[in-house]
Amino acid sequence: MTHFKNESLVETDPVKPVERVDGSRDAGLLFLCDHASNHVPDDYGNLGLESAEFERHIAYDIGAARVTRSLARIFSAPALLTRVSRLVIDANRGSDDPTLVMRLSDGRIIPGNARAGEAEIAHRISQYWQPYRDAIRAETEAMLEQGPVPILLAVHSFTPCWKNVARPWDVGVLWDSDPRFAEPLIAGLAAAGLCVGDNEPYDGALCGDTLNVEATQRGLPGVLIEIRQDHIDSADKADQFAVKLADILKPLADDPAQHAIDFFPSRTGCCVEPTD
Repeated sequence: MTHFKNESLVETDPVKPVERVDGSRDAGLLFLCDHASNHVPDDYGNLGLESAEFERHIAYDIGAARVTRSLARIFSAPALLTRVSRLVIDANRGSDDPTLVMRLSDGRIIPGNARAGEAEIAHRISQYWQPYRDAIRAETEAMLEQGPVPILLAVHSFTPCWKNVARPWDVGVLWDSDPRFAEPLIAGLAAAGLCVGDNEPYDGALCGDTLNVEATQRGLPGVLIEIRQDHIDSADKADQFAVKLADILKPLADDPAQHAIDFFPSRTGCCVEPTD
């Protein structure tokens, strides 16, 4: 059982699905947390699951919300976090992705999703997914107007083991084809003594995911950082890891060369040119 049940279970009005941490729009960094909460709106009950399931990785990224808020505070930068569980809808998937509403997760059938049809998925998109994407777009537009080109940094976490096989990485940097921030960040993390996964334990090229749409397709610099959950599964550990990460991020974020719009062909084949 994690130490995050009370903090991450966001009890809030389900029509307000996005948490914004206030910060300076000229900070040059925008922190995102796609899987921040294990909260399920009342309309969905418990999705047919036992309460213990909502303290597992299938419901949210353990520790990621705390790290995101801590980083935002350290840098006085804005942050956006989801307020509903990935079991309701996965904010880091494209709107047409078949895993947007998971019917099976880590071998566990999700009864409340098993019969979710097109109308129900469209409802969840409009209520929970679209407002988050809209908030990211609005925040980046405001930051572009008031300061340097923002770097988008999404914070996630991953389980220490997968199918009984230990994962060696302390942290992973997931990126598509834009090396500007990813490569020096990987080098900085490694220099700090961390075992770093370069597009491990997942590949950062995913058409329609948050960074693909809001960073890659707009020419903005951005990466997704995955942190192994045993490093951040309590408030103290998450805050300490955020400080360590901030020390590595600061010289990169202070480099004016990082804050530029530039287009790199996505490895997904998604269009990367602006459509408007």
